[in-house]
Order: sequence, then structure tokens, then C-alpha cells
Amino acid sequence: MVQAREIDPSASPLDYYGYELRRLREGAGLKQSQLGDIIYCTGSLIGMVENGRRVPTRDFSERVDAALVTDGHFSRLVGLVLRSVLPTWFQAYAEMEARASFISAYQSQLVYGLLQTEAYARAVLGVEKPDKLDTAVAARMDRQRILARENPPVLWVVLDEAVLLREIGGREVMREQLAHLLSLQDRQWLEIQVLPFEVGQHAGMMGSFNLLRFDDDPDIHYCESYDSGHMTANPQVIKERSVGYARLQAEALSPRASAVLIARVMEERYGKHPEPGGRAVA
Repeated sequence: MVQAREIDPSASPLDYYGYELRRLREGAGLKQSQLGDIIYCTGSLIGMVENGRRVPTRDFSERVDAALVTDGHFSRLVGLVLRSVLPTWFQAYAEMEARASFISAYQSQLVYGLLQTEAYARAVLGVEKPDKLDTAVAARMDRQRILARENPPVLWVVLDEAVLLREIGGREVMREQLAHLLSLQDRQWLEIQVLPFEVGQHAGMMGSFNLLRFDDDPDIHYCESYDSGHMTANPQVIKERSVGYARLQAEALSPRASAVLIARVMEERYGKHPEPGGRAVA
């Protein structure tokens, strides 16, 4: 059993989660090992979450809710916990992203976070966060829940062709990622376009950027550098970047032609090709 430590529930969402887990577990008359047996994990994991030393997953939270009959308390709270472990400079954007009714994204190097597979995200995040990789991946995957809402935001993504060719995580990971993009093409509120190399110079050459639109709030432009993000509602910036995004959309391949290109790259670059001896390799 993990030694209990005093938790200040007001210190962070993670500490509040741990405090509530301990309070409700003890209220149910269960030891850590007993709750662990019920939700199919170790008692030590329960203890680490209660002490704020392990970030809970959404699956863990749903099982705790079922075991302690808490009416979705931890399932609601885990979203705040996962958002709180995002980089401090990114948290404000993630909150605005979750509230947006229309998201326009141009990505010059990577698949947009809301469209990444878990394996692709793990490869990307593992470069900078190898010691906190599971937590970082869980937080990124949790952001994608907004696309599964009953009323999801409109998401329009323009990807530079380089995104398709940059091999992230190896050929199998890339094949899975491109297949995932293709699987999204029938979503009512989601469109993906590819900006081909042949366009040459274009309105996104300064780098990736996003535009967020809201039902009752001003539009927001977002871009980031190595270790910081910048959001602004400056009307002139919004005007210029909105026109720039419209130009990117106009110069990019249509969503249907983009899907054809994605499928071709997936098969030609990341498909399974036979070795001289006839054995297929990834």
C-alpha cells in the first residue's frame, strides 16, 4: 500500500481528484487493494493516484465511477486533470479549442493534434517528453473528445504535403495515421485538404496557425513557437489571417482530390513492399 500524504485539494485539479478518490473510497469502506480488485488494477495504483503521483486515465475514472456509484463524478473531473497537465502555455488554447464552434487549422509539418492517432502522437511527444509520455499522450487524446460530441465544432484542416511525407514513428505508424485521415472523410463537420508542393509560395509560409470562431465571442488567431503559444483577437490580425486561410483553401487540393493523394502516399510510401526474396516488409 502506498503511504498516504496530506493533499491540498485546492492545489491543482490532480490533487483535487486524488483527494476526492480517497474521500469517497474511505466513505465506501474500501481499502486501496479492495477498490483495486473491483476495477482490475493494483492497490498501489490507487494509492499513487490518491497521492497525486499518477495521472488517472479516462478509463480508470469510468471504472471508479461504476465501483463507487459516483454518477460520473470522476469521468467529469478527469477532463480537467488531463487539461491541467498540458504545457502551461498551451492550456489556454486547449480551453478555447474546446469551446470553439469552428476551427480552421493550417499545419506545415505535423498532423493536427485533433486528428492524430495515439501511435503518431506518442512518436511526436516522445521527442520532448519521454519521462511523461503516457500522461502527455492521454492529454492529447482527450482533446479529441470534442469531435465526438453531439454538437461537434466544424473542423477544417489544411495540411502541407510535407506532413504526408515526413515519416513520424516509422512506416507502420504513418500508414495507420494516413488511414485514419481517410476514415474521417465522411464526417459531416470535418474537411481535410492537402496543399501540394506544386503550389510553390503560399500564404502559410510563416508557419502553422489556427483560427477559432465562437458563437458569442470574438474570433481568435493562434500560433506557437518552440516553447510558447500566442493567441490574439486583434481584428486586423483576424482579417489578414482569415484571408490567408481562404487563399490556402483555394490553392489546396479539393477534399476529394486530397483523399486520393493521401491514399496514394499511404500505399506507395508506407505500404507493404516485398523484399527480393518475396517476404513482405512494413
